[in-house]
Amino acid sequence: MKKQSTFLAWIMRMPLIKRWALMHTMKRENIAEHSHQVAVIAHLLAVVRNTYFNGNINADKVATVALYHEISETKLQDINHVTKYHNPEITREFKKLEQMAEIECLNSLPEALQETFSELLVQTNVDDEYKQLVKAADLISAYLKACDEIRFGNNEFLHVKERLEAMLASYKTNMPEVAYLFNTFYDNCFVSVDKLSEQDS
Repeated sequence: MKKQSTFLAWIMRMPLIKRWALMHTMKRENIAEHSHQVAVIAHLLAVVRNTYFNGNINADKVATVALYHEISETKLQDINHVTKYHNPEITREFKKLEQMAEIECLNSLPEALQETFSELLVQTNVDDEYKQLVKAADLISAYLKACDEIRFGNNEFLHVKERLEAMLASYKTNMPEVAYLFNTFYDNCFVSVDKLSEQDS
């Protein structure tokens, strides 16, 4: 009997992997939810770039790259940002582990599929333009999460919000689609269902 691939089985376990594991959270979030949100935001950023800022990027591919951008965490779990980045040597080692996990996921696919998935799963193989959009979307998703936690009284996310605001400032300057997203969509992410319905009626 032919040995089956484990690839899809690992993907199906993404809802089990908790984000923000070292922090108190009002609403739990897993990497499947996060990846979906990042994909939506990345797709939106790409369409905005193409529509308003003379971009020429495949928005569907951007969304697909985003769906897989946390693939290494199926093997490694979610690593706290401060833990991962507070020491350059530790950062380098984590990056090596992440690449090893990405390659392991790639190799779990049937060989005929690996060439297609290589530039989606292995972050060093992702085109820089796509990687930049996904990174921006990743930061925006985390920022929205921090704002939401603070809105419900969780002050543990205050420093996260401050750190992400500083990081997003340069994205807003260098990527007009990021500034457009905040100017066009941000405020309504925090209003009630009734308020949303009133605006759409």
